Amino acid sequence: MKHVRFGPTGLKVSRLCLGTMTFGLQCDEAASFAILDAAAEAGITFIDTADVYPLGGTLDTVGRTEEIIGKWLRGRREQFVLATKCSGKSGPAAWQQGTSRKHVLASIDASLRRLGTDYVDLYQVHHFDDTVSVDETIEAFNAVLKAGKARYIGVSNYHAYRIARALGRAEALGLAKFVSVQPRYNLLFRELERELFPLCAEEGLAVIPYNPLAGGMLTGKHRRGEPPEGSRFTLGTAAKNYTERYWKAREFETVDRFIGLAQEAGIAPATLALAWVLANPVITAPIIGASRADQLAASVAALDVRLEAALKTKLDALSHEFRMGDAVR
Repeated sequence: MKHVRFGPTGLKVSRLCLGTMTFGLQCDEAASFAILDAAAEAGITFIDTADVYPLGGTLDTVGRTEEIIGKWLRGRREQFVLATKCSGKSGPAAWQQGTSRKHVLASIDASLRRLGTDYVDLYQVHHFDDTVSVDETIEAFNAVLKAGKARYIGVSNYHAYRIARALGRAEALGLAKFVSVQPRYNLLFRELERELFPLCAEEGLAVIPYNPLAGGMLTGKHRRGEPPEGSRFTLGTAAKNYTERYWKAREFETVDRFIGLAQEAGIAPATLALAWVLANPVITAPIIGASRADQLAASVAALDVRLEAALKTKLDALSHEFRMGDAVR
């Protein structure tokens, strides 16, 4: 497994990152352990999670994913780069969400207890909080750094202009900057290529995209009609979000053409979809997920695919409309 530099830092991370949002709901502890074992065997040393996982859960399941990871990590914490996130609703109180100093500092302590460690390598804002000033958010995350509870800080689901402003304010305040972004990115969602990715390239930020297979759509396993039970498209609170993202006629039509190109190339659809993401030079480490350990093999295989220019051109053209954004479609 190749390891690459993490943005502007001296940290090296595996070229693939294991996403864990299925752990604790879609996957029970045994299945989650099997996925972690398979990832480790493949050489993946970068693990990403969040305090509110599992995906699709409720307040009753908050933290379950981190607990599973913490249990698995016992005795081998230093063999892995560990990332988690905060800002989602983690309790019934009004202040148990967002990026206020109170919530950020409480959240990191809760995550560390569940993960069974005294620090995480990367602590990220899960979602932008427009009720808290940028300065307070940056200062709260810097407090986590100064306390030694995280080594680096990053953001997820941020618009380009918000990242630019956060970087500028950190510089003005003389504080540590966010070093990474975690956006959604795949053949069916390419809008970030227009503004976010150029910003990341110019600022040298690490990019660790999630959903590289579009919730499994790009594997070709989903068919038109009702989403299959037990998938992200039917699972708890995540179902509506995923259905609105991908379960549409235009997306299915694009997937059909994509599967045809994959068959012509003799490459598994999941492998080809991830190889296309990896071919973008701004990408540091795509976040791959699974509901079964055996599903990881197709993703890992993407590391050995050299995407021919002609095939990449076809894939770019096939998905070009997803680069433009809703406003101009």
